[in-house]
Amino acid sequence: MDETRQRDREGTRRRILDAARRLFADLGYDQVTMRLIAAEADANIALINRYFGSKRELFAEVLAMQGRFPGVLDFPEEELPRRLAEYIAERLRSDQTSPVMAALIRSSNCPEIHDLIRDRVSSAILEPLSARLSGPDAAFRARIATALITGNGTMRQLYGPESSDVPDREAVIARLTAVFEACLSQ
Repeated sequence: MDETRQRDREGTRRRILDAARRLFADLGYDQVTMRLIAAEADANIALINRYFGSKRELFAEVLAMQGRFPGVLDFPEEELPRRLAEYIAERLRSDQTSPVMAALIRSSNCPEIHDLIRDRVSSAILEPLSARLSGPDAAFRARIATALITGNGTMRQLYGPESSDVPDREAVIARLTAVFEACLSQ
């Protein structure tokens, strides 16, 4: 019985997270209500409160679903410009939209969660990148690169995948590598 209850709990929690991610991506934080999430997840609103506490805490969990750069920062510092460029080029050309990025963009004007968004960008991008850089002004250089990375998400949300008249992948990577080299160099 306990095992069944645990599986139900995990399944319900997952349904709530998935529903919240979809709704936050489609509507933004301000437009989503706990009742809407409960209906979308086919769950009791009391379970949302029990598992997540509040809409704000649920939004924080949704943000945490988006991982850091998978493997991008695991290379020597001199390879970072190219690795970041490859990551961005792949995201620009991908047909898959990140629901978490969509939620961030649609919710960025909401003062209630501004600190959550800032903290997520800091913990997922800015701080790990800054920690990988040596020399003076590492935090400043990481901040410039983070602006490029987060701007990529905005561009991707606004314009979708690159159109067919854009240069090939290697040309995009070459240009982005040059930009990242300029902003990450000492």
